[in-house]
Amino acid sequence: MKIGVSGIQGDFREHKVMLEKLGVDVKVVRKPEELDEVDGLVIPGGESTTMIRIMKMVNLYEKLKQKIKEGFPVFGTCAGMILLSKEVVNFPQDSLGVIDIKVERNAYGRQVDSFEEQIEVKGFEKTFNAIFIRAPKVVDYGENVEVLATYMDSPVLLRQNNVLVASFHPELTEDTRIHEYFLNMVKK
Repeated sequence: MKIGVSGIQGDFREHKVMLEKLGVDVKVVRKPEELDEVDGLVIPGGESTTMIRIMKMVNLYEKLKQKIKEGFPVFGTCAGMILLSKEVVNFPQDSLGVIDIKVERNAYGRQVDSFEEQIEVKGFEKTFNAIFIRAPKVVDYGENVEVLATYMDSPVLLRQNNVLVASFHPELTEDTRIHEYFLNMVKK
């Protein structure tokens, strides 16, 4: 199995390190043809408008959108969640629209308001230390979206078929369980 990490912008190195820690072959993806070399893709946190703009410039946007619609597994964290969402409510911008969620950008505050919180994740025996940095908030989601974790009654980890999204940054912890969850999605 080979997992891609979008290297367009953001904290892709941290995801790469996390996946390599799990013994996974990782490829940093920056071109559309590189999507054909991987079995799944992680879209990291970063600046979502910049990511979309660059994805379109290098012709990655349309190919990725099509592959996801065909069942290609993808995991988006923070800005990656925004990119994958159906709609961004407080800052109109393009998104891939592949998971039926509406998000509000930076809903948990600015950089200075970053925080960590223990959250319960469906299927995990122990809590997960979630790190929120300028995190998006899910303000609505469709009936086919599974909520895997919440923070203050708001969904922060969700899945719809082959798409997994997190408001927080699991790659900034030493806990590999959410990445393992994604790898299990890819294996199926």
